Amino acid sequence: MPKVGIVLSGSGYLDGAEIQESVLTMLALDRAGAEMIYMAPDIDQLHVVNHQTGKEVEGASRNVLVESARITRGNVHAIGTINSDDLDALIFPGGFGVAKNLCDYAMVGADCQVDPVIENLAIKMHNAGKPIGVMCIAPAMMARILGNQGLKSDLTIGSDEGTANDINTMGGNHITCSVREIVVDKENKVVSTPAYMEAQCISEAADGIEKLVSEVLALI
Repeated sequence: MPKVGIVLSGSGYLDGAEIQESVLTMLALDRAGAEMIYMAPDIDQLHVVNHQTGKEVEGASRNVLVESARITRGNVHAIGTINSDDLDALIFPGGFGVAKNLCDYAMVGADCQVDPVIENLAIKMHNAGKPIGVMCIAPAMMARILGNQGLKSDLTIGSDEGTANDINTMGGNHITCSVREIVVDKENKVVSTPAYMEAQCISEAADGIEKLVSEVLALI
């Protein structure tokens, strides 16, 4: 049974992990018979957003690990306690939490830096030849991680020109992709799909995510 790490960034697409993408990933992995190891950084969120109004809640504070536990029904580890030796593959669902809590792409774009613990885990997974799946905005973070290693990986966030240009600036090779499809970089063992960067409904996101999970497992 393959062990797949799922890295979450909170709970709710405006300030944490995209919940539907996260659950669709879990469902696809469970149906494939994989064992899931949930993890998140034990840090405060950049900020808290009211998901009904879309506005920041001033003065509010939430912990990324604690919020991620809402999605995993409590079963989530601080990411620093998980080693690449514990995993056969790694998947990053999207949501603005990736660009706000796992890295600072939402604030500084192509000049972003990634949380060192997350970057270290991803690099160790890559160096060990273990596949990584990224969806929604997470491919932008992966472009920075691999670009810092001098690696150029095929990645997609769909068709958004600004984000695509940032991926290329950070050392990646952006490939335009429809929402229901995936981009596979077999050399670097990185699989990406647009998910809610393009999806207009949950079924569109599901098609791409299911294909991503299947390909990640095939690359193990």
